[in-house]
Amino acid sequence: MPTKINVIYLLPANKKPAGGSKLIYEHSEIINNLKLDQISSQILNIKKNKIGKIFNSLKKKLNLLEKNKFGWNANDLIVDKNFIPSKKWIKNKISKKKDMNFNPNSDFLILPEIMAHLAEDICINKKIKYAIFTMGAYAMNSCSDHDKLKKCYSNAEFILTISDDTNNCLTHIFPNLKRKILKIILSIDSSKLKIKKKENLITYMPRKLGSDSHILSFFLKQNLPSNWKILSLNDLNEEELFKYLTLSKIFLSFSDLEGFGLPPLEAALAGNKVIGYTGEGGKEYWKNPLFQEVPKGNILEFSKQVLSFIKKNDQYWYKKVNRYRYKLFTTYSKKNEITYIKKMLKKITCSFSK
Repeated sequence: MPTKINVIYLLPANKKPAGGSKLIYEHSEIINNLKLDQISSQILNIKKNKIGKIFNSLKKKLNLLEKNKFGWNANDLIVDKNFIPSKKWIKNKISKKKDMNFNPNSDFLILPEIMAHLAEDICINKKIKYAIFTMGAYAMNSCSDHDKLKKCYSNAEFILTISDDTNNCLTHIFPNLKRKILKIILSIDSSKLKIKKKENLITYMPRKLGSDSHILSFFLKQNLPSNWKILSLNDLNEEELFKYLTLSKIFLSFSDLEGFGLPPLEAALAGNKVIGYTGEGGKEYWKNPLFQEVPKGNILEFSKQVLSFIKKNDQYWYKKVNRYRYKLFTTYSKKNEITYIKKMLKKITCSFSK
């Protein structure tokens, strides 16, 4: 076994807020904060080189790009040495790797599912040990070459997941890889979601299924009591987002084929009645009385459920569900998250002892 193992997370150099990227930055920081003698962690931010961007753009303009042909090409990748994630969302202390030179004797790569197909060129062909972090099963088709994807998943040391739904999807797609699946959990900082007061406020995040949120807003505004407001939580930093989640009473969920669906969970922990779509990946925590599922696309039923909750006019509903909120806080605690990360690190260490 090497004297020091470096766990390297591969990520696209993307400044837009994304739950998956946020989770990976956090995991890398946790590993380094453990201050283990044998393990460290870095983030490797990559992007397409100029030639790759130009050719891809030309193919699109000339309609030469096959409709089902997608996925980054390993030959087009370069390291973005100067990339700095948005400080509005990412506040972790990050150790960055600034090249794509890997040591097969000490480097262990973790690729998100959107880059899983790159494992063949970056890892398998160069005998670099790796894992795939499948945060969402519905983003697993990172390229149109399904045989390549199967090879990349099959050769991984293990496959990380964060939801029961993703586990079930993986075992359905690759039944022979069930033993390789390692579920971990994320954590939510309860100190950021303390409730001081509640207002007659409905909040939602329109990033996904914008058309559904637009139609529902129209349905609701025709029937809402005059003392109620609807607020879109768009393009806010973490402090602003949590501020409005703790103020609002109802959160509208427009989760769409999510790997886990973090915003509805955060909203429920902030004392909201969450109504809407589970996104499939949220079903393991989506339970009454905190959550009310609506079949995706049923805008009429969605509107009726929201208005029904408002009609009850229970000013202190969030206090009556404190024990359910506490149970979720306990499950998705930092302590639990670290326990699962330690299990992952043990697997990584063992992989170098084979």
